[in-house]
Amino acid sequence: MPPHPETWLKVTPAGLWCEPADLHIDPARAVPRAVITHAHADHARPGHGAVLATAETLALMTRRLGAGRAGETQQALAYGETLDVHGVRVTLRPAGHVLGSAQVVLEWQGSRVVVSGDYTPRPQPTCAAFEPVPCDVFVTEATFALPVFRHPPAEAEIARLLHSLRVFPERTHVVGVYALGKCQRVLSLLRAAGYDAPVYLHGALPPLTEIYRSFGQEFGDLRPATVAQREALKGAIVLAPPGAIQDRWARRLNDPVVALASGWMRVRQRAKSRGVELPLVISDHADWDELNATIDAVGSPEVWVTHGREEALIHACAQRGVRGRALHLIGRGEEDEAPEADA
Repeated sequence: MPPHPETWLKVTPAGLWCEPADLHIDPARAVPRAVITHAHADHARPGHGAVLATAETLALMTRRLGAGRAGETQQALAYGETLDVHGVRVTLRPAGHVLGSAQVVLEWQGSRVVVSGDYTPRPQPTCAAFEPVPCDVFVTEATFALPVFRHPPAEAEIARLLHSLRVFPERTHVVGVYALGKCQRVLSLLRAAGYDAPVYLHGALPPLTEIYRSFGQEFGDLRPATVAQREALKGAIVLAPPGAIQDRWARRLNDPVVALASGWMRVRQRAKSRGVELPLVISDHADWDELNATIDAVGSPEVWVTHGREEALIHACAQRGVRGRALHLIGRGEEDEAPEADA
């Protein structure tokens, strides 16, 4: 009988540790060997020895952290390619979260575990689409694991933004977006909706957008917002970090309509407390229905929950005969709530 994953995949102070391969997945502190699911700061920490990830994640990590801090050595693993680490087969599969994001598939002595990282099964053009992988244990996030979180189509939210632009043609629409993932997704959605005017970017956003471009993605005419004349920004769309839309930087714009693209905008009090006039419910995480559908799709008899609303998801699993377990990993945050430099 294959060994139960609890015997070889364990929670340590550094995070989730695969004992036979002696590697951590998204460790919260520096370790000798790490597999990184994606480049958001709560998953991709500096100072590791050897780092295994997709080429896209390694490029984003290097840009965010610096060449010397994104791993002493780096090894890129393509989606579907398998690496043997001390008898453990390690494979990366798309997670659909941001560019390069991956699920980590670990196989040892006939037992298979899938560590999802952050994910959404909803296809988006800026990264490879999520692939459900059958497994014995599915380790899932639960950021939006409450029934209240049911995300509308992102295209409909972009249509609301463009409608507001038509209704208030003299006002600058400033949209809070996170530098990695949300910025590029909103740009892609705008272009897909037929919006071909220049989009202005806060200075914190171009560096990671250029990494996306280096992997073949295009976003049309992008211009720096910081040096643009106030008159030029009338009727324009400006993308900026969430923190910037609330400070003096945004107040220099022409009677701005303040928007924020986040799954948290489903909660009206969050939008109100942040002074958001136009909340846009655009998320790169699975919502309640998608989390449950994914658990059904992978067919795992056991689900481990790494962070988020563990109790509700574990209860939903139990109702259909799936064993749930909360891992309580330290250092896991919601990048939607983190400072922009860390997201």
